[in-house]
Amino acid sequence: MTSKRDDNASMELRQATILFADLRGFSAIFSACAPAKMFELLNRWLVRMSEIAIAQQGTIDSFIGDAIMVVFDDPRRALECAVDMQVAMQGVNRAHRDAKLPEIYLGIGVNSGEVVAGVLGSPLYSAKTVVGEEVNLAARIEAFCLRGQILASEVTCGLCGEFADTGEPMEVHVKGRDQSVMLREVHGIPSAGKRVPRQEGRRSPRVQVRIPFSYQLLANDLVSQVRAQGSILYLGARGVLIELDRKLGLFEELKLDVELPLTGYRATDLYGRIVNAKPHEGRYRFGVEFTSLGTETSRNIRALVQLLVQAIGSEHRFPLPR
Repeated sequence: MTSKRDDNASMELRQATILFADLRGFSAIFSACAPAKMFELLNRWLVRMSEIAIAQQGTIDSFIGDAIMVVFDDPRRALECAVDMQVAMQGVNRAHRDAKLPEIYLGIGVNSGEVVAGVLGSPLYSAKTVVGEEVNLAARIEAFCLRGQILASEVTCGLCGEFADTGEPMEVHVKGRDQSVMLREVHGIPSAGKRVPRQEGRRSPRVQVRIPFSYQLLANDLVSQVRAQGSILYLGARGVLIELDRKLGLFEELKLDVELPLTGYRATDLYGRIVNAKPHEGRYRFGVEFTSLGTETSRNIRALVQLLVQAIGSEHRFPLPR
C-alpha cells in the first residue's frame, strides 16, 4: 500500500479497495413484519456480514441503511470477502424460510483506486472514513448488480490477476463520468474452492418505467401499416414488459417505436417477440424479447437502463425509520 499524508488536514491519500454490499428485496421484509422485527433481522444480517469482512481483514467504514461499506488494503481479500458474503446468504435465507419470511438477496460492487482517508466531523461527532471518486464508483458498480451477483471493476480484477474466476468484461456508462467503465462478474475463488451461488436467471438489469410507445405487428416479415399504442412497464437491454389494451398471441412479433427519456434518442428499429402473456385489470401484459435492434438503439437503451438503475440504487439507501 502506498500513501501520502497531509498533516495539516489530518488526512492521507492511499490506495484501497472498496466493497459495497446492498440488500435486494429488503422492502418486502419491511412491509411483511413489524419495525422491531425488521430492525432485528437487519442487525443480524449486518453482524454476519461484519464478521465476514473482519475475517478477511477488511475495515468496516459504515452501515448505510441496508448496505455495508468495507475498505481493504488487499484487493484479493475484498473479492474473497464478496464471495464469502454471497455464500453466507444461503444460510440467511434458510433461516428466513424457516421463519416464513421473504428471502433477501445481495448485490456487491468492488472497485480499487486512490482514496482520501481521514476523520470527518467535529468534537460533537466524528468518524474515520474514506472518500473520493473511486469510492463513488464502487457504489455505482453495486447498483448494477442483479441479486446474488458480484461485479468488480477491471482495475480490481487486474490487480488480482488469476486469483478470481471472472466473466468477460462488460461496458457500462456511469453517472458523472464521461468515459465508460469496464466491469467483470466474479464467479468464485478457485484456489479456495469457493463459488458464488447465483440467484438470478437474468443476465442484465431491468428497471421499472412508464414509457409510452407505438407498435406495428409483423406477419410473414411484413410490417403492418396499422399503429397502436401501449406502455413499457419494465425496460432491459434484452427485452421489455409492455401493457396493451388488446390481446395478442404468444410469439407474435412487433416493431416498436419509442422515445427514450433522458437520452434524446428515438428508437425506430426495435423488433421483438412476445414470450409470455397475462391479463391484468382489464388490460394485457406481455413479456417481449428483442429479436433485432440497431447498434445505436442498443447503446441508448443500455445507457438509459444504467442511468435509471443508478438513480434507483441511490434512492434505495435510506436511513432506518425513527
